[in-house]
Amino acid sequence: MGPKKTAAAEAGERKKEKVTLEMKKEIIRKHDGGMRVTDLAREYGRILKMREKILATDAAKGVIRIVKNRPAVLEEVKKLPLIWLEEKQRAGDTVTEAIICEKAKALHAALVREQPGTSGEPEVFKASRGWFDRFKARSGIHSVVRHGEAASSDVPAAEDFAAEFLEAVKAEGYVPQQVFNCDKTGLFWKRLPKRTFITQEEPKLPGHKPMKDRLTLLFCANASSDLKIKPLLVYHSENPRAFKKHKVDKERLSVMWRSNSKAWVTHVLFVDWVNLAFGPAVKQYLLDNDLPLKALLLMDNAPAHPKGLEVDLLEEFSFIRIMFLLPNTTPLLQPMDQQVIANFKKLYTKELFRRCFEVTDCTTITLREFWKDHLDIVTCLKMITTAWNGISQRNLNCAWRSLWPDCVAPSDSDAPESTVVQDIVALGRTMGLEVTEEDVSELVEEHDHELTTQELVELQAEAAQEQASLEEEEATEERLSSKELRDICQKWKDVQAFTQRHHPDKHVAHDLGNTFDTRVMPPFREVLKRRMKQQTMDRFFSKKQRVEEEPSSSGPPES
Repeated sequence: MGPKKTAAAEAGERKKEKVTLEMKKEIIRKHDGGMRVTDLAREYGRILKMREKILATDAAKGVIRIVKNRPAVLEEVKKLPLIWLEEKQRAGDTVTEAIICEKAKALHAALVREQPGTSGEPEVFKASRGWFDRFKARSGIHSVVRHGEAASSDVPAAEDFAAEFLEAVKAEGYVPQQVFNCDKTGLFWKRLPKRTFITQEEPKLPGHKPMKDRLTLLFCANASSDLKIKPLLVYHSENPRAFKKHKVDKERLSVMWRSNSKAWVTHVLFVDWVNLAFGPAVKQYLLDNDLPLKALLLMDNAPAHPKGLEVDLLEEFSFIRIMFLLPNTTPLLQPMDQQVIANFKKLYTKELFRRCFEVTDCTTITLREFWKDHLDIVTCLKMITTAWNGISQRNLNCAWRSLWPDCVAPSDSDAPESTVVQDIVALGRTMGLEVTEEDVSELVEEHDHELTTQELVELQAEAAQEQASLEEEEATEERLSSKELRDICQKWKDVQAFTQRHHPDKHVAHDLGNTFDTRVMPPFREVLKRRMKQQTMDRFFSKKQRVEEEPSSSGPPES
């Protein structure tokens, strides 16, 4: 029998608490923020000694402790299925427990194959029921079907919805000019067919990040096909370097430019597009054509399009009604999915090949040099505009045939409208590329294929980097006092006024001052604004509480 523990030792063990990974990082941030080491070292000295290792640790969402010697692949399999699931939900796909578990096993197998130094780790990963329950609790996901397979398309549901849609159109008296459909799609804007030599070299190029070449587009047009709405474009960067180089004014672009780290159309960005692009364009169109001020917007039920979206519309656009397609009916009924978006991607690819040919034919720049050094996001925007403008009224109108056949105008010919794919093949061969029609079709489909394991890893890394930046911003805010913020904002106003009065070149002073005012100062103003708002609320509730706690001065009521 071993020696008994003293009462003091037992009390010490009871007091000892497990320190989570987030707590460890918080201690390090406090140390970096100026807290004395002696105050932290008494209890947390060991953590500070391991600061580099702890800060480099990237835990999955919901994980508070990292188990010692846990294989790196298993840590990745905790995180990547959630990134993949978010992508599926973004596309409006329904997923089940079985599908998630199968994807987790596939990711584990791919990581074991691809990551160096993992061959000695156990390769058995079952993705069991227990694993799924822990993943679900850790991730906070809810929209997952527990049993059964998700159908790719539901014919009976599509038939029911089509009848419901036609009844709504008839009851409200909508005409094709008043009915709109919108849908989003992913675009890898620098991607070429796999068998071109550029694509084969692509992963070997220095600093190559395929996810940086991805953006999301949202297209919209009416059933009569005579009004195309300005597309929404979501990119990973708000101000790409090419914008500065080409002096781009984002407000004058042919697309509505928005950004987030994953290049996703979020609910906030979608509402922004409806209120700033869709609503104004539709209202002006209806007024110009002497049509009643009412419109119907049809869309899928993706997470960015939650029910009750009408409440987010500005009051002047309350005439817009929103209708959602039923789950698993999009492939059958969504007009934009009926060859409109596919044709856009073919036209975009044709424009990409055409620009490659023009540059390499008229200059000494090689195809590889153009693709690597001269094909930027500004050129991409021009190609997107050309391709979207190239979608014909016939293509847009015919896309409604499955849902609203009576609105489709009769055609004299059923012959193909164009030979876009053949044009792409011809341009490719002119440049010495071995391109077939099958290659082009495969490329068009690839834009909507789910992300590879490597692409998911890159998305996870970007998300972790963004989180680290946010934490750094929060730490910086905490170190700044409100007085410092007020002082610097006032000093900047004084500098602006002084330079405007005395600088010899008023235009230079105005332009540079405006740049600094709109790009450097806003974060400081935002922090100060939030604090002032919080202080106002604190004073209000404090005053309210004092009033409620003060005894009545009027005395008891008379009997």
